[in-house]
Amino acid sequence: QVQLVESGGGLVQAGGSLRLSCVASGRTFSMYSMGWVRQAPGKEREFVASINWSGGNTYYQDSVKGRFTISRDNVKNTVYLQMNSLKPEDTAVYYCVARPREQLTWAYWGQGTQVTVSS
Repeated sequence: QVQLVESGGGLVQAGGSLRLSCVASGRTFSMYSMGWVRQAPGKEREFVASINWSGGNTYYQDSVKGRFTISRDNVKNTVYLQMNSLKPEDTAVYYCVARPREQLTWAYWGQGTQVTVSS
């Protein structure tokens, strides 16, 4: 079992920056791919970014490419999402997610952290 705890959300003006953090506890962190998924009010959850176990491969939703950066520290059992040039449409609850290397679906979810971008 893996427990995920997010932090770093908040209210920011458009054009501003936030950094989300997610600390994982439980089994060996480096065995898991990690990611971020968000859900805006009235919309379905959508993939934001992911990173493989070593940090060597990252993937992004097109709308955040060039603005968001995902990274991980396997010593601190932490994954980060640096969000720059934030837009009002980035407003959502952001969930940290994890899956074992061999699995294709996200197996573990955090509680979520609210990000609100004002115009």
